[in-house]
Amino acid sequence: MAVSFLARDVSDLCLGKPPLRSLSAAATVADALDALKSSDGEIHVSVWSFENEVGRCVGKLCMVDVICYLCREDNLLSPSKSLKEPLSSILPKDHNLVVHLQPSSSLLEAIDLILQGAQNFVVPILPTKRSGVSRRKQQHQKASSTINSHSSCEFCWLTQEDVIRFLLGSIGVFTPLPALSIDSLGIVSSDVLAIDYYSPASSTVGAISKSLAQQTSVAIVDSDGTFIGEISPFTLACCDETVAAAMATLSAGDLMAYIDCGGPPEDLVRVVKARLKEKNLEKMLQEFTILSSCESSQLASSSSSSDEESTTRTPARSGRLARSSSYSARMVRKAEAIVCHPKSSLVAVMIQAIAHRVNYLWVIEDDCSLVGIVTFSNMLKVFREHLETM
Repeated sequence: MAVSFLARDVSDLCLGKPPLRSLSAAATVADALDALKSSDGEIHVSVWSFENEVGRCVGKLCMVDVICYLCREDNLLSPSKSLKEPLSSILPKDHNLVVHLQPSSSLLEAIDLILQGAQNFVVPILPTKRSGVSRRKQQHQKASSTINSHSSCEFCWLTQEDVIRFLLGSIGVFTPLPALSIDSLGIVSSDVLAIDYYSPASSTVGAISKSLAQQTSVAIVDSDGTFIGEISPFTLACCDETVAAAMATLSAGDLMAYIDCGGPPEDLVRVVKARLKEKNLEKMLQEFTILSSCESSQLASSSSSSDEESTTRTPARSGRLARSSSYSARMVRKAEAIVCHPKSSLVAVMIQAIAHRVNYLWVIEDDCSLVGIVTFSNMLKVFREHLETM
């Protein structure tokens, strides 16, 4: 039954999905910034390259790409100039992260591609079913056609989350796999991106870029390896480009607080202002083409005194994870992170990730020591291996 289930067409996972927003690869970083800030809830934009009138999606960008790009040393000195550069300056070099799939491709094919490194799929949106024309015939016609231009056909994103959500809807066909613990399944990876709480936030830029490509996150730990929180690309993607100033001046721990929900604390805004002046970067915010009205007003009203006392923050060490009726509750300190225990079942972890819209969960012990991370691709691997044994 599981075999036939995974033979389903990926078009079944795309029903009701909105068409993706797009930019030409010939556009500038400023164009991407404008598109991202004018979006209506969508935090990504697709980038397309055209050759002989054949279009192909070559990347998926969000605000994190722009922020990390602006954090480069040369760009900090002249943000306005850097925004005029072509999108190739911020596009991931690995174009295999985004893969085109036809609507008639199977779910199993999509899973295999994910296990090979694909992070997102671009799938043509099938036209509305017409009288006398079967859906299967439409799929066959679409599969045999060439994408001649982005404007002639609409596309949607198909993500790892979509695949996991679809599997979760019929999880019973994989019994007894879902009830097994993630520890016993061997899907907890110890290869994590982790930064010390007191490290400069600027040292996290490379890790953040890598976590974005891997659809994971950067753990913030103390000297004892205790998990404090995370710097999540998803959270950063909901910020604006002025966060680059915070990344250039704050510690990793303070950056967590700066990007947390509710806006940056006023004391940290003052610290950023003072340290920008110390580094002769005080004018960098003025050069951004578009500023967040909230943050820009806070920064403008902040004291510019160079002897402003910098706040040194101590990570919370209350030790225990706040629990609801289970182990899996949100961990709220400087930032929110979704965590689980090594003995959590596979299905429980899947439900947690889907409920909180993340592609991963941090795995921690009772004393909050970091064990590792479990990702959607880890989960899909065991489903694929389970299928091979049937």
